[in-house]
Amino acid sequence: MPLILFRIKSFVVYWLLAVDKHSLHSPFFFDFYTTVIRPAKGKSIASAIESLRSQLIADGRMLTITDLGAGSVKLNKAVRISSIAKKSLTPPSFSALYGRIIEYYNAKNIVELGTSLGINTLYLAADNTTRVTTFEGSPEVASIASLSFKFMDADNITIVVGNIDHTLPSFLQQCPKLDMVFMDANHRYKPTIQYFEWILKKIHKRSIVIMDDIHYSPEMQQAWDTIRAYPTVYASADLFRCGLLFFDPSLNKQHVVLQF
Repeated sequence: MPLILFRIKSFVVYWLLAVDKHSLHSPFFFDFYTTVIRPAKGKSIASAIESLRSQLIADGRMLTITDLGAGSVKLNKAVRISSIAKKSLTPPSFSALYGRIIEYYNAKNIVELGTSLGINTLYLAADNTTRVTTFEGSPEVASIASLSFKFMDADNITIVVGNIDHTLPSFLQQCPKLDMVFMDANHRYKPTIQYFEWILKKIHKRSIVIMDDIHYSPEMQQAWDTIRAYPTVYASADLFRCGLLFFDPSLNKQHVVLQF
């Protein structure tokens, strides 16, 4: 099946299954939905970060990309910063959602796999009491992200540059438990499963893992279905663009598809 048809079919299935607060019988998911997913008064989009996004969208400079995986967009060797910004950055509504999740869980130690230009990273690091470690395979892209972090005075972000297959295991050997992980790196089945299994060793029951682009391709959908069936994953939520994974045994194996 052509990729575009797969995505259309996946969205139709999601649209048919997605529910709002009125159909949620789980006390946990009802509270999570009304407090975090669709709160009565949501956390506003960060205007300073969005101003930076606009600058990147207008940036016509060319980069030579080191492509280490199947990303959200297929990048040629030479690509404009504006093209990356338009096609690869997390939408503002989802970045703001991730900020609300951090606040809800009081997450402090956060890991992001796939920095891109750093806009989503800045949302993850909006609370300066957090510590965000973000991994980027392309040195050229990482250099732009690093400039963004400096421009925004985000000194609670550490960027790790290089092949995540090598840099992530080294980091995990010496890091404490992880409160939140955002996975948006190699969009293939085997690396996604491998990254999750590495991360799983640093998860506690109040951790949350966010998988981006879970319906991007058949491989990513298969990875999502495989991971949410792990014995240590006690609940999951499908928001179409991303999937949320929870590890608290008291949640007792729940799965929901949520409108967003």
